[in-house]
Amino acid sequence: MSKGPLSNISEIRRYFHRNEEPIYFVSATNFNLLGLDEWCKNFKYICYVDCYDGRHPNVFSPSEQPHAEFQSIEEINNYLLQHKEVVDLVKRRGGKPRFVFLMFDEETERLAKELGGEVWFPKAKLRTKCDDKIETVRIGNKAGVPSVPNTLSEIKDYKHLREVSKKAGIGDDLVLQSAFGDSGHTTFFVKSEADFRRHEHEIVGEGEIKVMKRIDCMGSVIEACATSQGTIVGPLMTELVGFKDLTPYRGGWCGNEILATAFPPGIRQRARELTFKFGEQLRKEGYRGYFELDFLIEKKTGELYLGELNPRITGASSMTNHAAFAHADAPLFLFHLLEFSRKKFKLDVDELNQRWADPDMIDSWSQMVIKHTDDSVDILTHAPETGIYKMLEDGRVVFDRFDYHRRAVESENEAFFLRILKPGEFRYEGADLGILVTRGRSMTKGFQLNERAKKWIHGIKSSFSAKPLPTARALSEPAFKVL
Repeated sequence: MSKGPLSNISEIRRYFHRNEEPIYFVSATNFNLLGLDEWCKNFKYICYVDCYDGRHPNVFSPSEQPHAEFQSIEEINNYLLQHKEVVDLVKRRGGKPRFVFLMFDEETERLAKELGGEVWFPKAKLRTKCDDKIETVRIGNKAGVPSVPNTLSEIKDYKHLREVSKKAGIGDDLVLQSAFGDSGHTTFFVKSEADFRRHEHEIVGEGEIKVMKRIDCMGSVIEACATSQGTIVGPLMTELVGFKDLTPYRGGWCGNEILATAFPPGIRQRARELTFKFGEQLRKEGYRGYFELDFLIEKKTGELYLGELNPRITGASSMTNHAAFAHADAPLFLFHLLEFSRKKFKLDVDELNQRWADPDMIDSWSQMVIKHTDDSVDILTHAPETGIYKMLEDGRVVFDRFDYHRRAVESENEAFFLRILKPGEFRYEGADLGILVTRGRSMTKGFQLNERAKKWIHGIKSSFSAKPLPTARALSEPAFKVL
C-alpha cells in the first residue's frame, strides 16, 4: 500500500477495501450504518437487536444476559462491551479494535480502552457540549448560521415565560426546547397557560431553555463531515415529523426523503453553504468527523433557520450513505473513518462539494420509522421478518424474499423492511416496530403522507400479531429512541 498521502477518491476507496484493522459499529441495531461493511473490509456490527435472525454475515448479536432496564443507548452499548461473548469475539479477531457508536459516554470510552481499542469519534465530553441545544445556537451565531428568533433563559413559571418572550419580541405563540433529548420528547408548543401547565415539570428547574418564536415551517436535515481538508457536505433531505400513522409524538421524527427536487435549488444551495460554515466553526471548536444539522424552512419566506445539531451519525445516515453520490464516490461516513484513521490524505473539498451538489448525484428514496401508535400494551406473537416486500394491485403488502440490501428494491411497488421488534417482546405506545425503505416519495408536494405511503404503513402494521398481557401490569416507555 502507498506510503504517501491518499490523493484522490480512488485511493481512498482502495485504502478501505484493503483495511486490515477491525472496526466495530456497536449499537442497538445496525440501521444507522447499513451497508458500510461492504465499503470497508473488517467492518463488523455488534448489535443488541438481531434484525436478521442470524442471516447477516457481519452482524453479531450476543445471547441475552440479565441486566437492569436500559435507560439509554449508551447503557445498551456499555452492556454489549462488557458481554463475555463480545469480549471473546473482539479478542479472537485480534488487531487493535476501533469502535464507532451512535451514542456513547465516558464509561463507553473506558470500556473500549479496556478492550485495547479506541473510539473513532470526538471525546464524549466534547460531543455532550456540542449536543446541548443552547450551545448549538451559540456555535451557529459564531458561524453566521441564523436560528429562529429566540432567547435563552431559565423559566420560573408561566408569568416569567411571558416576560421573557415579550422582552425578546418573539410573540406569544412559542416553541420551547430544553438542552438535551430526542425531538418530540423535549420540544414543547406553548400558546396558552394550559399548554405550559401540561409541560411545566419538564421546563421549570431544567436550566436554560431555548424559547423560540413559532414559525410555519417544514423540517429538513443535512449531514456533513468536518475533516482536516475542510467540511464535506451531503444532500438536503426532507424530514417526516409527527405523522400520526407513524409516531404518537407530536414533533417526533419519523423518517426522511431524499430527492433532487424536494426543495428549490436556491434553498438547497443555501443549506449547503450554511452547513459548510457550521462545519468550519465546529473544526475551530475542536470537533471533527460526522455531524447532522436540522434546518427549519419558513414556508412563507423560504428563509432557512438552524434547528439543532446532532454531533454524530443519526437516523438519516442510512439515507446519506446510500445516495447515488455515495456509490459514485464514497459514502460520507468513509471520510469520517478516514479522518480518525490518522492516514494522511489530500482532497479538494470544494470540488467534491460541487460534484455532490449536482442533482444527478441524488436519486429518490424515502424511509419511514414505524412505531406502535396505539395507547396499548401487549406481547407480540408474530412480526414480519426483515426483507423485501411487495405491494399488490389491491394494496395488500406481502413478504417476497429475504435480503439485507436496500438496493434490492427494484421498483416503487417493492420496499425493504428492517424489523426491530421481535415476537415475545412488549408492544407499547412509541415502540419501534421497524423501518420501511422505498423508492420514490412518501410525502405529497404539500409535505403530507401520500396514499402509497399510508398503504405501505397499514400493510406492514397489519403483519404484526399480539396477545394481551397475562396479568395487568404497567410498562413505562423508554425515554430514548434506539435509532
